Amino acid sequence: MKITPVILSGGSGTRLWPLSRKSYPKQFVNLIGAHTPFQASARRLTSANGLTFAPPLVLTNADFRFIVTEQLADAGLAPGAILIEPEGRNTAPAVLAAALHVAASDPDGVLLVAPSDHDIPDSKAFHDAVTRGLEAVAEGKLVTFGISPDRPETAYGYLELSTQPDGSGAPIALSRFVEKPDASGAAEMLAAGNYLWNAGIFLFAARDILAAFETHAPALVEPTRAAVAAAQADLGFLRLAPAPWSTVEEISIDYAVMEKARNLAVVPFSGHWSDLGGWDSVWREMEPDARGVVAGDRTTAIDCRDTLLRSESEHLEVVGIGLEGIMAIAMSDAVLIADMREAQQVKKAVTALRAKEARQATHFPKDHRPWGWFESLVTGPRFKVKRIHVHPGGRLSLQSHFHRAEHWIVVEGTAQVTVGDQVHLVSENESVFVPLGIKHRLENPGRVPMVLIEVQTGAYVGEDDIVRYDDMYARGQGERG
Repeated sequence: MKITPVILSGGSGTRLWPLSRKSYPKQFVNLIGAHTPFQASARRLTSANGLTFAPPLVLTNADFRFIVTEQLADAGLAPGAILIEPEGRNTAPAVLAAALHVAASDPDGVLLVAPSDHDIPDSKAFHDAVTRGLEAVAEGKLVTFGISPDRPETAYGYLELSTQPDGSGAPIALSRFVEKPDASGAAEMLAAGNYLWNAGIFLFAARDILAAFETHAPALVEPTRAAVAAAQADLGFLRLAPAPWSTVEEISIDYAVMEKARNLAVVPFSGHWSDLGGWDSVWREMEPDARGVVAGDRTTAIDCRDTLLRSESEHLEVVGIGLEGIMAIAMSDAVLIADMREAQQVKKAVTALRAKEARQATHFPKDHRPWGWFESLVTGPRFKVKRIHVHPGGRLSLQSHFHRAEHWIVVEGTAQVTVGDQVHLVSENESVFVPLGIKHRLENPGRVPMVLIEVQTGAYVGEDDIVRYDDMYARGQGERG
């Protein structure tokens, strides 16, 4: 039996600010280990241990579509379908769209739906749990996975089982979903023994989940079906039709279907799991030392306890002295310092920053594009200095600007530059000037990354001052296209 992994990858991860932001959320950043959470999720859902997986079906938004393909390629994985949501509508419409897509070619196809930002280091143990879940799927059940709790956690929802797990990992009937509890409620559920953390991972046949939507959330079905049926192919992506999608209710799969269905089974999972939902989770996953301290690169901890120090900038050294229960995360444009007990409240900082229209609330210092990335180094009233990194084979759009001229200095690799009707190569330590209003293009014809320093001068240096005439990535107008 071949299983289609469905990876949900559209969230913003505000509780891990400042490293996770709307423009580049936590599933795509290196939180722990050598791979991003998205890459680790995709690698976990590949054929092994007696299971056969199809290439992953990914649901994401337009801004992340090239990040998804780049990170899969870097992990040595080929994608299946990549469905582009015109706007985020929560997990129920996303899962429904995936089920409709799979059912179009195989109504009995099995889907394994998983978030893109969880940490499950023991893939074999997880695959064994999926194998046990397939037994319930064969009986027409909708399967969810519950994590055996090891502490009274208030940040997770819970699953109440009809009986206590016997240690075999066999599927158990679900009694009810439980919202995130307070501390006393979490302690009571931990002591009871028949409650598991809700992992938000599901396994079912396309036919069965579609029947569940028809029964319990029929209003979602027709607009989602219309969005899938009218989807447009775009450079290997599949863009769901925006008009019907905009009418779909924004609702989670739990509220829309799972809490109402009566054919649910829960597979207990006792292996290690984390949703990486806050800096306290990251601190636990990074294995604190005997004093409870995690001090990453470019940090120094002196007489600290139960503390996380982390610097994400090569130019910033973070030093903590006499700290206890503190998390300090520094980036080139923002620093978070907070009580570890308040880790779940970091999203309030994002809300406050949005209210004051601070760019740091949503925008990552490095702005990722399909051809590479750039970062702003210095910005003044009539100028901006940027570092631009172009991948081998990367090619910026043919473009012009109304308000700025640009000076390019190549510092690594070789650039092929188009300015007006002239095309020529620019090597390290060479420069070129692009006058205001002139059509121009930058590309990397080499086999190594190309890096240049760009100095913009003019009355306005915003990223939205761009007109695209030709683009190999089929982006439209606007800052990102």
